[in-house]
Amino acid sequence: MTTQSAPPPADGWREAGPELIIAAVVVAAAAVAGYAAGGLAGTAVVVAVAAVVALAVLRGLAPPADGAPGPDLGAAETEAITATFTGYWRKRAGLVDGIQSGSAYDAELRGTLQHLLAARLAEHHGISLRDDPAAARRLLCAHPRDESLWYWVDPARPAVTAARAPGIPPRTLARLIDRLERLGD
Repeated sequence: MTTQSAPPPADGWREAGPELIIAAVVVAAAAVAGYAAGGLAGTAVVVAVAAVVALAVLRGLAPPADGAPGPDLGAAETEAITATFTGYWRKRAGLVDGIQSGSAYDAELRGTLQHLLAARLAEHHGISLRDDPAAARRLLCAHPRDESLWYWVDPARPAVTAARAPGIPPRTLARLIDRLERLGD
């Protein structure tokens, strides 16, 4: 069994860009307010408090150093925790991007949903998505209103390459996930 290693930490920070920008804007606005209220001393207090808060957050996010007190975790457990944390942010970014862009949907989210569909079909119905897509479509799209869902998981559909193509609508994604869950019943 092969294990995937976690991406380098820099990738996780790149995906947190919007949150970091918002934090910087809040600190800048607070610094301006501090300057207005107390001059340079007010600005210094705001910057010092922001630095302390940032360090506390970073300490909470950083993995423990070797030999740090706490539960004895082996290398595999520590790697699994790190992979889970970075994997969560990667999947979250893939979900947000898939809703916004069709090419981003096809690049990541589509594959995840196809794997879920294939697993449900194989485990509960003995059908292979790759070998018998017609049977898979009949099960997924049991009702006429579900026909539009097939577009989003069709393994034969070519990937979207247009830069401005819309991603999967959130309601459609919710309906698709609901259908996937009901396939296991």
